[in-house]
Amino acid sequence: MKIIFMGTPDFAKTSLQALINSKHDITAVYTRTDKPRDRGKKISYSPVKELALKHNIPVVQPTSLKTDEAMEILKSYNPDCIVVAAYGMILPQGVLDLPKYGCINVHASLLPKYRGAAPINRCIMDGETRSGITIMQMDAGVDTGDMLLQGEVLIPDNMTASELHDALAETGGELIVKALDNIDSITPTKQDNSLATHAEKLTKSECEIDFTRSAKEIHNFIRGLADYPCAYTFVDGKRLKVYRAVLDNSDTRLTFTCGDSNKITLTEIQPENGKRMKSEDYLRGIK
Repeated sequence: MKIIFMGTPDFAKTSLQALINSKHDITAVYTRTDKPRDRGKKISYSPVKELALKHNIPVVQPTSLKTDEAMEILKSYNPDCIVVAAYGMILPQGVLDLPKYGCINVHASLLPKYRGAAPINRCIMDGETRSGITIMQMDAGVDTGDMLLQGEVLIPDNMTASELHDALAETGGELIVKALDNIDSITPTKQDNSLATHAEKLTKSECEIDFTRSAKEIHNFIRGLADYPCAYTFVDGKRLKVYRAVLDNSDTRLTFTCGDSNKITLTEIQPENGKRMKSEDYLRGIK
């Protein structure tokens, strides 16, 4: 099967690698335009672009898919299917209708729960004990299309969003290959819209820890924002990023009593203008 792959970050890179290892023919890779990163403003490629170039796959980086030129380029590859994983750009109806098998998305939740931009973070912040991957047929809605396959991933008590991200990426790679291998025999399943929940895009303003909440809720909040964009609080008037925490009754300068009277201790932090470190190292360095 001839495939166009559309994706940008590390999550998508794992699916692309799985497809490269499969029997399917990737005729082109679409990814977002290169952007300057870090303080030096050096232009860097997306993880997906780096992998595609490594395997000599043509890379296309349009600023829009809505132009006649963009459609002509897409048509020139004559794809049987377009696979999308965290691409970061809306696909117009003309693109959705172009391939024989349509456009198939690798979504990081067990749909219809957690439709939207931040399903990995939001499910941990909500204290969910399981997540998963849904391979879905894309339509004009936001993650509303028919489901082709699902795979569950359990969330242990201390798993962070970054750890769940990696686990889901691996599952996504496995499932997208399985879906394409069996595309003619899979019966699509409609989503139950009455069960749908939404995972809105994260904003920095919502990442401050509210210690009036319960210790468990705060623990989930910190896990759900690790390692990016990262929860934070203020100590001695200075911002302190919080990467890890534990529920316990310690008595350190970084132990906080929460709204339910239970305690939480910050164990891995990053002080303002400092580097990421273990809390014991931070405490040794302050008076």
